Amino acid sequence: MSDVKVENDINMQGDTITPSCGCVIRVIGVGGGGNNALQYMMDKNLAGVECMAINTDPQTLERTNAKLKVQIGVRTTNGLGAGCDPNKGRKAAEESYEDIKKLLSGSDMVFITAGMGGGTGTGASPIVAKVAKEVGALTVAIVTQPFSFEGKRHRINAMAGISELAKNVDSIIIVDNDKLLRNLGPNVSLKNAFEKANDVLYQAVEGITSAITNTGFINLDFADIVTVMRNSGLAMIGSSEGQGPNLVEDTVRKAINSPLVDNVNLGSATGLIANIRVSQNIPVNLLSEVCDAIQAYAREDATCKFGLYFDDKLDDGKIVATVLVTGISSTDIDLPSNQAINRLNPANN
Repeated sequence: MSDVKVENDINMQGDTITPSCGCVIRVIGVGGGGNNALQYMMDKNLAGVECMAINTDPQTLERTNAKLKVQIGVRTTNGLGAGCDPNKGRKAAEESYEDIKKLLSGSDMVFITAGMGGGTGTGASPIVAKVAKEVGALTVAIVTQPFSFEGKRHRINAMAGISELAKNVDSIIIVDNDKLLRNLGPNVSLKNAFEKANDVLYQAVEGITSAITNTGFINLDFADIVTVMRNSGLAMIGSSEGQGPNLVEDTVRKAINSPLVDNVNLGSATGLIANIRVSQNIPVNLLSEVCDAIQAYAREDATCKFGLYFDDKLDDGKIVATVLVTGISSTDIDLPSNQAINRLNPANN
C-alpha cells in the first residue's frame, strides 16, 4: 500500500452519484491543468457525475473544490510534486496504483482530463486510464496540447504522453491550444485563452454526459455511447446551431468542421452520435436534412446514433446539434519521437 493521501467529503459506498441513466460516471482531473479544468466544470455545474482530482502537488489539490482529492506518489515525490517530469508523474501513479483502483471501482464511465506537457498530467494520466479500463469502465480522455509559448519540451512531452494515453483509453479527444489561440485571435488575453481551453474540455464532457442523462423524444442511452466509443481511438466533438434559410449548413458544417481539429479524415469515422435539440414546431423535412447531412460525413458502414430533444427555450425553427465522431484516422497521434516516448516507457527506465 502506498502513502496516498485522500481527502474525501463523500462516503464512497453510500453517496455515489448515480444519475437517472443508472450508470456511475466519474470525471478525473489529473495534474495541474486537469485540476483546473475539473474546477471549471464544477463551476459550470456539470451534472450527473462524480468529480475527482488527482495530483502529486498538495497545494494545487487544495485549490479545487472536488469532493474527492487524491495526492499520489507521496513517497516517490516526497510530497513535492512531479516537477514537470512525466517519468516521475508516471512512477507516482504506479506507486498509488491499487489505491486509485479502489477509488475507481464501480465506475461505468470515466473521463480523464489533463493538460499534457507537464509532469503529473502527462505521466500519470496513462496509468489512471489503465486502472479505469481494468475496473471495466468505458474510458475517455479529453486533453489539451500546450501552447507553443510553453516551450518545446512541453510540446515533446505532450506528444509522448498523448501517444501513451491513447494506448490505454477507449477514445481520446485532443484539443491543440495553438489552434484554439489562432481561432480566438491575436489580442486575446492569457487568462481568457486558458479559460477557453477549459471551456472546450467542459463542452466535450457535457456534450457526452448530457446525451446519457437527459430524457428526450428519441433517447440516447449509455449502451449507445458504449457502442460508438468502445475501442474507437481518436474522436472529435463539436456543437453548433442553425436557424433560417441556411439552417442545415450552419448546424452541420460548423459542428463537424471544428477549427480545433485538422489533419483528420472524417470519412474514415467508424462511429457517430448526434444529440439534437429542437423547438417543437421544427419541420420534419428540415430535421431529416440535418440528420442526413451529419451521417454523410461518416463512412457507409459507420454506427450512427441520434438523440432528439424538444427544448422550449429555443426560438422557433432553431436546431442545436452536438456531434461526436469516433474512429477518426489521423497522423497527429503518431508524431512523437522515439526519444520522447522512451522517457515515458517503463521498460526503458
